[in-house]
Amino acid sequence: MTPKGFSCLGKHIGIKAKNKDFALITSDVEASVAAVFTRSTFCGAPVTLGKELIKQGRAQAFFITSGISNVATGQEGLNNARTEMEAIGKELGIEPKLVLPNATGVIGVQLPMEKILASIPGSKDELGTANWEACAEAIMTTDTHAKLVRMQVGDAVLIGMAKGAGMIEPNMATMLSFWVTDADIPADILQAILKRVMDKSFNRLSIDTDTSTSDTVAIMANGQAGKVDLAEFEATFLEAAVNLSKQIVADGEGATKLIEVVVSGAVDEEQARAMAKSVVNSPLVKTAVYGADANWGRVAMALGKTFDQRLDPEKLKISFGQHTVYNNGAPTNISDDPVENYLKKAKEVNISVNLGIGNSEATVWGCDLTEGYIKINALYRT
Repeated sequence: MTPKGFSCLGKHIGIKAKNKDFALITSDVEASVAAVFTRSTFCGAPVTLGKELIKQGRAQAFFITSGISNVATGQEGLNNARTEMEAIGKELGIEPKLVLPNATGVIGVQLPMEKILASIPGSKDELGTANWEACAEAIMTTDTHAKLVRMQVGDAVLIGMAKGAGMIEPNMATMLSFWVTDADIPADILQAILKRVMDKSFNRLSIDTDTSTSDTVAIMANGQAGKVDLAEFEATFLEAAVNLSKQIVADGEGATKLIEVVVSGAVDEEQARAMAKSVVNSPLVKTAVYGADANWGRVAMALGKTFDQRLDPEKLKISFGQHTVYNNGAPTNISDDPVENYLKKAKEVNISVNLGIGNSEATVWGCDLTEGYIKINALYRT
């Protein structure tokens, strides 16, 4: 299942020691494009150029290298990204302004342009419609496996990939995520759909509370399958994005469990999401899940540190899975044993909170915090 008119590649060119580190996704024709980027004020050169590129609403290629992020690289970094756009444009026979450059990896190091530029000639002949897994592998950094999803929407196909395992607290988008579809959708409508989908998927996941300097989510729609029902497309896109979001947190650095936090009974969705994010981001909640500790007090602490004066402990309900541990201002009489047993056995731990003060709800996803996270990040550059 592949969208018409798209092809890609993923290969190793020597930025990393051995794993794939060069990815290219192309459309046979110009496509509508939409993207969202990191809100970090310390963003990378590709983000700076990407924000300008998508204003035209048209693109024909996504180019990604992994291993070095091209962040904090000054004018040289901007010039290098522009050089990449020109080289890819020349290879594909398209205008450089139709190429969206991306990079991910170590901050503060210049790209090895000799390796990159030497690897671009001949890339057009390496493109194929069966290379999506290799392409998804090539955008990875500390991920343990590629993250890819395919969906059908009427006569159209939607394919998405994402990378991310650490430095993840999306604040508009995700780490890196690229999507293509052969549906016919104008750029302005595509941008609005993308933003709504991101707010309900990638913006609701967190691994370590750190917002990346390179976060980018981008989608091309080349129209070769014709028009689709836009509501159906958005629903399918959201389903696929939630799927990738869960794949990301399940593969969090050192993670052993996925955590889903559902906050209901909130005054509004903003309150529900803020409360849920506070719980899923808490190191103490994360370590309790890892250690199978039925310490619901850590959830209560995380709710309280939002400093939301509307929170009423007398109306609050906290549950782990089906086990309610706190209700209406007091702990329940349930023993720790069934809760700890649930935490030990569940690969996906559900923590639900009912605030009891409204009708709004939000769901977020995260993962536990283990010794593995510390080891991975302490030794990241060695």
